[in-house]
Amino acid sequence: MASVSIEGVSKVFAGNVEAVRDLHLEIHDQEFLVLLGPSGCGKSTTLRLIAGLEEVTSGEIRIGDREVTHVAPKDRDIAMVFQNYALYPHMSVYKNMAFGLELRYGGNWFHRTWKRLTSPTEFAEVATKRRGIRDEVRQTAQVMEIEHLLDRMPRQLSGGERQRVALGRATVRHPAVFLFDEPLSNLDAKLRLEMRKELSKLHQRLETTMVYVTHDQTEAMTLGDRIVVMEGGEVRQIGTSMEVYDQPATKFVAGFIGSPPMNFVSGKLTRADDGMRFVSPGLEVSIPEEKEKQFTSGSDEVLLGIRPEDMTVQKHSTVQDHPNETLNFGDISLVEPLGDSTLLYVEIAGGSSQPKNGEITLISKADPRTKFEQGDRVALDIASEHLHLFDPESGQNLTMRG
Repeated sequence: MASVSIEGVSKVFAGNVEAVRDLHLEIHDQEFLVLLGPSGCGKSTTLRLIAGLEEVTSGEIRIGDREVTHVAPKDRDIAMVFQNYALYPHMSVYKNMAFGLELRYGGNWFHRTWKRLTSPTEFAEVATKRRGIRDEVRQTAQVMEIEHLLDRMPRQLSGGERQRVALGRATVRHPAVFLFDEPLSNLDAKLRLEMRKELSKLHQRLETTMVYVTHDQTEAMTLGDRIVVMEGGEVRQIGTSMEVYDQPATKFVAGFIGSPPMNFVSGKLTRADDGMRFVSPGLEVSIPEEKEKQFTSGSDEVLLGIRPEDMTVQKHSTVQDHPNETLNFGDISLVEPLGDSTLLYVEIAGGSSQPKNGEITLISKADPRTKFEQGDRVALDIASEHLHLFDPESGQNLTMRG
């Protein structure tokens, strides 16, 4: 068990391509930390730097109390699980799992030594090591529920079975740190769900530090004690699942976390005796007093962000006899039923009940039991306590809680 410290680490590839820029990150002992971001954000490079599979351009990496910046991968006491499983195709499951332990006991010497034994003492020593390896492999296989696969070859395994074997091979070595590089990407949706549960159980059972790379926000939200959101080789936010969801530090984080993504609308803030309001062509929203106090910009030009689940859609016919200044009106341009919810694409027609040409399309999550159709006139009630205001240029959240 060990913590991992990344201090000012950068990685520049040939052609002056900066994949990771001045990264500072403290990964706690026994923590399950997820590196999340789109392709090319630097998350896999960061993992490979921790593993020693890429040379650090500048900065320092420590595992536990040891600096490992220039230590060979095999000497870092880490185990890595890859997206493509990386099983040796010519070895059985048993031999795949045992291989790392055999290397620990001397590599090729361990395989050749039987022919060179000269004394009963040497024979007993090697026999004891082989027995220990066999016991470790079988015990791990039992825990991973792959005991029945030990004699099979990788080509005889399903995708889920291969991933279990890859996890078992990493686990049998009892490393200080586990590194996972998008290990579930090649699995179908049902298997991904099952393997997420297996990974959570494995972390609870082993109580070991785990660093996990993914572009899948569902994996990140369900697995991580903390999530590191990366973009362009830099960290945009570090926090728990709910912190990055409820209080995104930037527009990028807000748009990347959540499915469907957050709605963004450009507009201005106006101030009057009754408080602050967000105004754009076709949309007006009152800013709650708490949000107004949190607002940290001198400019009135902002981006309003609101999640689809924070808007309630009602049919126009149900509200037209009960005027409400907090409502905005529009027309449904698309209905996407998902089973547990329905996504409504609403073209905003203006701040009154009179139809106009839509200028903004907002996505809302609706109750699937309420029937909506394309072309329906609807009223949108925005839960203003959950809105966010972003700087249009920097993307910084201007209403972050202190």
